[in-house]
Amino acid sequence: MNIAVLALQGAFIEHENILKKLGVSTVEIRQLPDLEKDFDGLIIPGGESTVQGKLLKELKLFAPIKKMIENGLPVFGTCAGLLLLADKINNDNRNYLQTMDIVAERNAYGRQLGSFYTEAEFEGIGTVPMTFIRAPYIKAVSEKARPLATVDGHIVAARQGNQLVTAFHPELNESLLIHKYFCDMVANQ
Repeated sequence: MNIAVLALQGAFIEHENILKKLGVSTVEIRQLPDLEKDFDGLIIPGGESTVQGKLLKELKLFAPIKKMIENGLPVFGTCAGLLLLADKINNDNRNYLQTMDIVAERNAYGRQLGSFYTEAEFEGIGTVPMTFIRAPYIKAVSEKARPLATVDGHIVAARQGNQLVTAFHPELNESLLIHKYFCDMVANQ
């Protein structure tokens, strides 16, 4: 298995390190020719969704990545990645890939000072560590998507087909559980 990690901005190295611990090889997506590499799934990391969205368009990666996801490529978006995949962002008029039928709330927990750590139940896995940094949450899911985890009554993880999103940063903790869940999704597609 080979997982691509969008390496334009954000916590992409941390995702690569977790995948390596799982014995999964990675490739970085930085420019259009990188999409020709052989990979089975894609991780869109946390960081700045506005910067990543702008770079996706400037580097001409936006349309091909959107098409790949729509054609079934498994994708895992964390924090900013969740915003890039969301069909709608309530408090932001920008639209990005819009491949997942969810409504997100940007910076829902406040600015940097609103960052926090907790542990909560994740469907099919059990209790997992969750680090939230200027995190969004999912305000609504359609019947196509299903919530996988909630914190304080807010949806913080969801899945729709081959798409997985978390409002938190699993790559910033030692736990391999969320990345293993994604790798199992990729293996079972």
